[in-house]
Amino acid sequence: MPGIFIDVDIDESIRSDAEVAKRLEESCPVDIFAAGEAGVEVVEENLDECVLCELCIKAAPPGKLRVLKLYDGSALEA
Repeated sequence: MPGIFIDVDIDESIRSDAEVAKRLEESCPVDIFAAGEAGVEVVEENLDECVLCELCIKAAPPGKLRVLKLYDGSALEA
């Protein structure tokens, strides 16, 4: 089940990038991202654990990842 409060929007251009996947996996303190065989994978059961630290946004290429706050319709992005 996807997150109730948080979701992530990952640009298709970086989804299969193994290096970006590894950076996202390493940067997230609550394990929302995993570096899988196909690239960036989202661990959906961890989405609502997001602490809005913005480390994933800093790890991703500018403009390629957004953290969506489903509870107020806003987003964190580079």
